[in-house]
Amino acid sequence: MPVPFLRARRPLRSRLVYRSVAAAAAVITITALAACGGASSGTGASGSTPSSSSGASGTLNWEWELPTSWDPVTSSAGWDMHVLGLVYASITTLNPAGTVIPGLATSWTYAPNGKSVTFTLRPGLKFTDGTPLNAEAVKENLVRGQTQANSTQSSELAVISKIIVNSATSFTLDLTQVDYQVPDLLAGKDGMMVSPASFKDVGAIPTHPVGAGPFILTSYVPDSHASLVRNPGYWDASQIHVENFNVLDITEPAQILAALESGQVNVAYIAGNQVASAKAAGFKIAIIPSEVVNELDIQTTTAPFNNPLVVEAINYAINRQAILQVQAAGYGSVAYQPFPAGFVGYSPELANLYPYNPTKAKQLLAEAGYAHGLTVTLTATSDDDSLAEQIQGQLEQVGITVNISNISEDTETQYLYLDKTIPFAIDGTAGRMSPVEMLDVLYSQQGLMNVDGKTSTTSAAVAAALSAALTVPLTSSDYASTLQNAVVTAVKDDPIHIWLYTNPRIFAYSPTVTGIPYDLVQQRWEGVRVSS
Repeated sequence: MPVPFLRARRPLRSRLVYRSVAAAAAVITITALAACGGASSGTGASGSTPSSSSGASGTLNWEWELPTSWDPVTSSAGWDMHVLGLVYASITTLNPAGTVIPGLATSWTYAPNGKSVTFTLRPGLKFTDGTPLNAEAVKENLVRGQTQANSTQSSELAVISKIIVNSATSFTLDLTQVDYQVPDLLAGKDGMMVSPASFKDVGAIPTHPVGAGPFILTSYVPDSHASLVRNPGYWDASQIHVENFNVLDITEPAQILAALESGQVNVAYIAGNQVASAKAAGFKIAIIPSEVVNELDIQTTTAPFNNPLVVEAINYAINRQAILQVQAAGYGSVAYQPFPAGFVGYSPELANLYPYNPTKAKQLLAEAGYAHGLTVTLTATSDDDSLAEQIQGQLEQVGITVNISNISEDTETQYLYLDKTIPFAIDGTAGRMSPVEMLDVLYSQQGLMNVDGKTSTTSAAVAAALSAALTVPLTSSDYASTLQNAVVTAVKDDPIHIWLYTNPRIFAYSPTVTGIPYDLVQQRWEGVRVSS
């Protein structure tokens, strides 16, 4: 399942400047657009106006990055799922541990041969414009994801060969191959349902979303903030206790704490080195395990990285614990694989794969023919300068001179993932709903984050291990071991990623906010309350 959407934002807080409302583009107010399926300002699932009769109250002001697009089909960052999940509901969802559970669908059943899966939807579902959310609407959404020219979902959904509407609440997906990861896949952006009435003008969806999620977007200032109200027609509305929800994109770390102290926000995403200050100011801290892992992309088809001994030497030369301490104040853990401890894909076999050993690194470089050192270029955005300089210093100690080349975030994706012309770069993953999908993105021949170049080939062992993981049901007792075998095989056979450290999702929040869920993959807001 090669995945075409672009990189997930790494959780490094040294972004640019705060884009204030005054300096931002004009507010996009979401007005009633019934003819084209636009969301009505404050309109509920059946056209009603949201009210607090449910007992919902309060306003949650969340500091977080706004999405690249409010359309899940054209969203170009994995990180977008956190905000898109406010507006859209998915066919399935994940529990806090990352296990797939019911969402819009209450159940699903695979055929005995594993090549088709039938889902049952909740009855009476509606989008916020009143359009029925039935099996036909699901089909229209999946077809759009497969066929729209600028879709970032098309290759993910290519595993679906046919969509059969059995009834208003039942549909069957015929698959091109045995793939038990489909329910996981549909827990994310691929399974987020958009009102088909919006498809008359798909160009409007990126700023005027119409979904069936817990909230309704009422206004939006690009690069600044978004305002939402509770959707009383959400299938799990009884668990949504917040009446108003705002997302504020504040880019300067120091201003994030100032925004908390002033009350501009009451939940903020902060870096590890801001935790002490936030605690001292009286805010509560939530340290939420996540699938975010910082790493280095390395093109093993380009000299000197085409010598496996050089790649191995770099792995041993990096002091991951020191990096974790400096970059994240020790929050997180050192990493040698793409999944964090506690996740089903995490392999204990890789727990200490490359312990810091500069002496061994020097020996490996000598064996590789670089006894007198070598020079490489490390590409990084300005956000990553501190990490780049720390890696530069560590590699210098073993005889590797590192020149740092800065690149803008706007062009990095093109050169790194699409053109594949950057041989050594700082990067990071934000995980995927399906762990096999994540491995595919990282290690398959056509994987977006496999930067080995257009002539790259995935080893037969890795390809076989990935295929094997697809064919094991998620409920099988063999699933964890099969998935972990795929992780071990990929990491050891194709060392195109040098894993550094995991990044928990750290929130500083007001004592007036309670019940924040600890979700491994996608941040959710069921159960959260805001008191006055």
